[in-house]
Amino acid sequence: MDITLARNRDELLHGIDLAIAGGVSALVAGGGDGTASTVASALAGTGIPLGVLPLGTLNHFAKDLGIPLGLDEAAAVVLAGFTAKVDLGEVNRRLFLNNSSLGLYPRIVRLRAAHPVRGWRKWIVAIWAVVKTVERNPKISVSIEAGGERVVTRTPIVFIANNEYTMSGLEAGTRASLAGGKLAIYVVRTGGRPRLMRLAWRMFTGRALRSGELDLTLTEAATISLRGPWIPVAMDGEVVILEPPLEYRIRPAALEVLIPKPARDA
Repeated sequence: MDITLARNRDELLHGIDLAIAGGVSALVAGGGDGTASTVASALAGTGIPLGVLPLGTLNHFAKDLGIPLGLDEAAAVVLAGFTAKVDLGEVNRRLFLNNSSLGLYPRIVRLRAAHPVRGWRKWIVAIWAVVKTVERNPKISVSIEAGGERVVTRTPIVFIANNEYTMSGLEAGTRASLAGGKLAIYVVRTGGRPRLMRLAWRMFTGRALRSGELDLTLTEAATISLRGPWIPVAMDGEVVILEPPLEYRIRPAALEVLIPKPARDA
């Protein structure tokens, strides 16, 4: 077993390349969703399973797969060797594990990155970034083509998920499955801080989709067109700049992951 410590993205990519060239039987990512996403993108379609040690702040991918957040327990999952295949999302040939978004969220990520702090202070910065961004009430004009239909609208947020999220209760923000073979495209139809706060509450109570303030489309592929030569796009908590149109698609069963053995198979 070889361990590589990467201080930045370039070192991480170099370590991944060396591991794959060396014929590893599995590659384990220790970090947050951004780290796991980078490793997953390199492993897609190779048949080499991804192990996850959730050492980040949110660890959405690990949580949705039922991987324990404790380091010892997560390592035990890796050593047990039970695998499953999961989907990946793709936009303009770039892969993502969890989601991609346009509008408000890329701006929030950029503001947060401009004020790097650690520990509990990063939550203060995150809240400040949300408030500052929402105060400006920015909206984007988008054209979304999916399933043979085209929708043109103005919205503060377009959120594209690798499989559908639960939108109510304490499980809001989680996915029941990462192998459903569908992108879930959420379009917010409201704006302004009070209305966005109200939408957050309706998501918690399970009434967001029924309220008409949030539209959902399930599809295997979509084309999203926006004004401008280059568009900031958030992907798994990182912001990249892409040239429109944005071509999204699902990559079914593209990644093999080491996960806890289901109880029925135990």
